[in-house]
Amino acid sequence: MEKIIIKGGHPLKGKVVVEGSKNAILPMQAAAILAVQGTVILNNVPPVTDVRVMDRLLQFLNLKTAYGEKERQLVINGSFPLSSEATYDYVGKMRASLLVMGPLLARTGYVRIALPGGCSIGARPIDLHLKGMEMLGASIKQDAGFIEASCNHLVGTRIPLDFPSVGATENIMMAATMAEGITTIENAACEPEVVELANLLNKMGARVHGAGSKVIRIQGVYFLHGAEYTVMPDRIEAGTFMMAAAITNGDVIVNGAVPEYSASLIAKLEEMGVTVIKQANGIRVLGTSVLLPAAVKTMPYPGFPTDLQPQMTVLQLLANGTSTMEEHVFEKRFMHLEELRRMNAHFQINGAVATLLGPSHFSGAEVAATDLRAGAALVLAGLVAKGITQVRQPDCLDRGYFHFYQKLQKLGAQIDRRDIEDQFKLTPMNNPG
Repeated sequence: MEKIIIKGGHPLKGKVVVEGSKNAILPMQAAAILAVQGTVILNNVPPVTDVRVMDRLLQFLNLKTAYGEKERQLVINGSFPLSSEATYDYVGKMRASLLVMGPLLARTGYVRIALPGGCSIGARPIDLHLKGMEMLGASIKQDAGFIEASCNHLVGTRIPLDFPSVGATENIMMAATMAEGITTIENAACEPEVVELANLLNKMGARVHGAGSKVIRIQGVYFLHGAEYTVMPDRIEAGTFMMAAAITNGDVIVNGAVPEYSASLIAKLEEMGVTVIKQANGIRVLGTSVLLPAAVKTMPYPGFPTDLQPQMTVLQLLANGTSTMEEHVFEKRFMHLEELRRMNAHFQINGAVATLLGPSHFSGAEVAATDLRAGAALVLAGLVAKGITQVRQPDCLDRGYFHFYQKLQKLGAQIDRRDIEDQFKLTPMNNPG
């Protein structure tokens, strides 16, 4: 059994480099399906688990891919006859696999994809994806755990979203690139990752306008081709290290962090007494010995990102007073708090609001990562806990962080990842009769 082992009490100091954005790369991988000629080349791609899962799905669909870890370059060639079925073996591992629906429907006129499984941080309904495909002219059927979508050709139309879903915005946008006429997505997601996808699609020959605003317009084209694109830095990884510096009262330069993308986080850090210095190549964060409490509410971009909520609650629990966290994106994203309770965290949860009673004095304990960002939060808590913290299920972190504990080591953390035998494992019986 693998565990991350942390001895707390060491302020982080130094520089750390942010990888390419996992949440930007996944839809770009799916977009390569649209290129009927040439190759899509993505630069600044870290080999995190989610990227690898999407890569295997593309190979299953008969795209040819090649990855150079040293160059951080992913090459995708979709100029072959494609399969239009994505089985649960792939979709069940990662909900972002659903992003192949729009491109496959546009490219082949048919897609059969397994319904995605549940998610530990709450329900992620796909009705907005399906509604968008239907409004573009697709016929949708659900049967035996699969979704089937088919069309003779897609036709552009006005698509108002009930919620600014990032995944639905991206899926509809990709499908609409080859639809007849103009598609208008209203109440679209404004996240930087949506802008990145639109930029790649336009380099591939698409005509996407307004990405980053609430209204996106797509003029359909006949075909798309390959292109090369360098992926933006991961704003969630950047935010995680920024908070790690604040939590440990450290001094860390996060190279590659973009202040514009982290504006909501920077505002809260400064409100809590943390010093944030914007630099030409990143952001420098200097902690404080006395953290002030703050009220935080997760919202779609440019609001505070839900993917930084678990990490922020650790910082709030260390503040000198009572803080609140309102989670308005995923209803089960407070699961990490129950693990933090084992580390002496004090809090109350009432529906979508967690009241965090600080300052908590974390003590080392054995805890389990329930999801990617929860795992990061538990590691951050371990950095300041008294004694030894052991984080189980560290493979959750591999989904979105590359060399996470190694980067923390270089900043001065006493942290390691080990394969430790489970002392409660059943032993073979010599004489079962």
